[in-house]
Amino acid sequence: MFIYEHPFVRFRPEKQKNFVEKKQPFYSKSVHFRTLIYNFGSRIMKQKGTILIVDDEEDILISVKMFLKQHFERVFTEQNPQHLPRQLGQCEPDVLLLDMNFRKGDTSGEEGLQWLQKALELKPGLQVIMITAYGEVEKAVRALKTGAADFVEKPWRNEKLLATVQAAFKLVQSQQEVQQLQSRQRALTDHLDSSAGDIVGNSPAMKEVYKTIEKVADTDANVLILGENGTGKELVARAIHRRSLRNEQVFVNVDLGAIPESLFESELFGHKKGAFTDAREDRAGRFEASDGGSLFLDEIGNLSLPMQAKLLAALQNREIVRVGSNQPVAIDIRLICATNMPLYEMVREKTFRQDLLYRINTVEIQLPPLRNREGDVILLANHFLRQYARKYQKSGLELHPAAQQKLEQYPWPGNIRELRHAMERAVILSEKSILTPGDFLLHPDFHQSPDFRLSDDTLNLEEMEKKLVQRAMTKHHGNISKAADELGLTRAALYRRLEKHGL
Repeated sequence: MFIYEHPFVRFRPEKQKNFVEKKQPFYSKSVHFRTLIYNFGSRIMKQKGTILIVDDEEDILISVKMFLKQHFERVFTEQNPQHLPRQLGQCEPDVLLLDMNFRKGDTSGEEGLQWLQKALELKPGLQVIMITAYGEVEKAVRALKTGAADFVEKPWRNEKLLATVQAAFKLVQSQQEVQQLQSRQRALTDHLDSSAGDIVGNSPAMKEVYKTIEKVADTDANVLILGENGTGKELVARAIHRRSLRNEQVFVNVDLGAIPESLFESELFGHKKGAFTDAREDRAGRFEASDGGSLFLDEIGNLSLPMQAKLLAALQNREIVRVGSNQPVAIDIRLICATNMPLYEMVREKTFRQDLLYRINTVEIQLPPLRNREGDVILLANHFLRQYARKYQKSGLELHPAAQQKLEQYPWPGNIRELRHAMERAVILSEKSILTPGDFLLHPDFHQSPDFRLSDDTLNLEEMEKKLVQRAMTKHHGNISKAADELGLTRAALYRRLEKHGL
């Protein structure tokens, strides 16, 4: 007698009579009740998978279909292997059970292997389970080498058959999840790339940058991008990734200046559950997340010496170790770094490791500031004008020639980022179709005459230092090297003073 035990309903033969009489007279026959419970249990346990069984023995097809139908929503059978290509297209199975032999007296398994190859050609990634007779294990091993997922021997136990099919189906589900994640990743990367925009510029300085990008993109060479704040270093990094052989993989952006030193290892290398107080689960770091793709380390000049040493070790060994673990994890990344800091001066001042600099700058790209990009200011201004006109639904906007002249004469200490913000503000606030000079409120500190004198209304050293730095930056149009020479400082020292006074 078949007895089905559902997790929520337990049925005992000895209690069958009392149960039926007390509860439902309609189920006076115990077999009806057992059938109902069985069907209910089968229905809720079925998996949304499609199974195709190809075997020349009708009895096997019927028995296997009846059994697997209890566990999977769709089960199809086929006696003639010649119809396999058509069935693959119509049924679109997740798992194929395929016999090794189809002709009476044939035990070579060659026909099954041929159909296995055909099935994998027509539907790559299909999970195929070979059905083989007892004693044909060597042939089954050949099938595994050809691409089969597993095999079952005749005669089989139902538990073994079900476990084999379910294992293959779970592998299909995992592959589908990976494909979905990869599709989402590509869509997200495309969205981020479109949001970031393309590099705009036709100046001679930018044409040299384009040439370097084209030469280095399809290699795996480490790239160091140098340039002032707002010059578009991330755009260049993304352009390199898009043109590389890894363009189908992920692009991970890490702002090293925003990571506290206490969280550096956890963020970059990951951690194991319980490694520290807040480590409630295993977590992959940015290196593992970018495996196979590109890792962009922005503001690398802000790293302290201890963090530089840890980063160097990971780059040299091409492997990382999660916090709380002693198991190394191999990594395969394309490294792109960027900074606005004077790394070579920092090496001389021993605030940046020379060996790390050599590791990250196989190819170096120097981005010019906007003031040195002849003709690009108006090109960029019109680009942003069109972009924000669409965003804020203000069609027909134009730049007045006087406004263009004002934009060209301004030194743009904040580079492209400052120009973009200036254009967005002008588009938002303007009530006219033509933007005039009055629509652009630029930084007043850079509109003073180069001949201004320090006033006598203060003798405060901090204020005097700030004004001297401002004067040097204005005189040399924001050129850090020339301003530093004028003040008798190193570039690093001038950077610190600019940051100190918020300039």
